[in-house]
Amino acid sequence: MLFFVHHGYRVVALDRRGHGRSSQVSDGHDMDHYAADAAAVVEHLDLRNAVHIGHSTGGGEVTRYVARHGKGRVAKAVLMSAVAPIMVKTPNNPDGLPIEVFDGLRASVAGNRAQFFHDVPAGPFYGFNRPGAKPLEGVIANWWRQGMMGGAKAHYDGIKAFSETDLTEDLTSIDVPTLVMHGDDDQMVPYKDAALLSVKLLRRGTLKIYPGFPHGMLTTKADMINEDLLAFVRS
Repeated sequence: MLFFVHHGYRVVALDRRGHGRSSQVSDGHDMDHYAADAAAVVEHLDLRNAVHIGHSTGGGEVTRYVARHGKGRVAKAVLMSAVAPIMVKTPNNPDGLPIEVFDGLRASVAGNRAQFFHDVPAGPFYGFNRPGAKPLEGVIANWWRQGMMGGAKAHYDGIKAFSETDLTEDLTSIDVPTLVMHGDDDQMVPYKDAALLSVKLLRRGTLKIYPGFPHGMLTTKADMINEDLLAFVRS
């Protein structure tokens, strides 16, 4: 955010319901509500000609927002390490991850959320579990801090939202230039069943695959990611 502020842009971010400083509501933890909440913020601030950038679950949120609410307000979109079009294995998505993977995440969140929110960033999220990788303790601690600010039910229900929401039709309806960014060493959202499929569905999609980059590349590889984002925004 500071990078784009320093380049003269207005930058707006929101805490998803049940996360950060947003209300700890008991329901609405699904992609439809995520997108509708984003639309409410956009309308309240009367944002126009905006570039919507979403990472991971946020990429799914951007996809649904732009498809359903963004007409006339969105200039471009960026899907970074995004969950679209759908993560779980289904008859129409045979290369997806088995439902048992997401059941395991739910069990971890319900069983010991604090430990889960340490182990994920310390391991696969940033690729700190790879040979020779140097874990960044501040990054791990900040991920834990942000996670523990949110509500347990929001996190538990959100697993279904990011894994089982089918965004195929949303992708096909988006008509603004869309940049799809993904690392090929993403251990959270495998790029072959995400970015490679998404760009085929988009009308005006551009694909950029980063060799060796992890899921959390926007943090650990910020220098390159920010420059590529800026070039796309300016193009």
